[in-house]
Amino acid sequence: MDKPTRRGRVRAATDQDIRRTARALLVERGPESVTLRAIARELGITAPALYRYYGSRDDLIEHLRLDVISDLGAEISQEVSRLGTDGVAQLFTICRGFRRWALTHTKEFTLVFASPTGSVGSALSSVATLNRASEPFGRIFLAAAGRILATHQLNIPSVDAVPVELREDLTAFQDDLLSVFGQAGVDFPPEKLDLGTTYVMIQFWARLYGHITLEVFGNYPIPLSKPDAVFDALLADLAHEIGLEGPN
Repeated sequence: MDKPTRRGRVRAATDQDIRRTARALLVERGPESVTLRAIARELGITAPALYRYYGSRDDLIEHLRLDVISDLGAEISQEVSRLGTDGVAQLFTICRGFRRWALTHTKEFTLVFASPTGSVGSALSSVATLNRASEPFGRIFLAAAGRILATHQLNIPSVDAVPVELREDLTAFQDDLLSVFGQAGVDFPPEKLDLGTTYVMIQFWARLYGHITLEVFGNYPIPLSKPDAVFDALLADLAHEIGLEGPN
């Protein structure tokens, strides 16, 4: 059989082929290996042919990131769907599921949660934040948190206890939170979402994310012989601090 011409190969390269190849490169070699040139080489086409689908590598990476976060959201959502409307059980299932996924999908975790797309730190374009609240994983996490906040009396710090430097940022985030709660069908009174509540949510996420990131990159301060028990202790501490019964 004759080999296909270069033009035929270009026609055969679809958006699905490109994303599948990009995902394979990500998993096998890490985020830095995902380049238009490498994808073109794997597909047997020229790099310029990829510009029919993506304007730049950054454009492709953003679509790949969305594919990964959608898959994570679908996986966690399936677990949560078996728990009914128990917000506490949902939240801790999400926490454990996120950690399990991160430890078994380290390259994908690196791309989505540990690769800033803009300035270092908590810039608006940093993907290691919860400012993408409308995306699948953010919606699931925040919806469970909203159900807890709406149905439990928690230990919430007063507004005076919230650092002054954070108040403006937290206030700006509140509209996003209320929108996510509404989309998830959580009947959440807006007046309950004060600065203290928002501060607790951000602190909860920061400690969860920080612990998982240390584990993923092998940077925990000491070797852990029983890492699952250490993570469970973290969840129990977080629950205790806000007045919840610890996870089972």
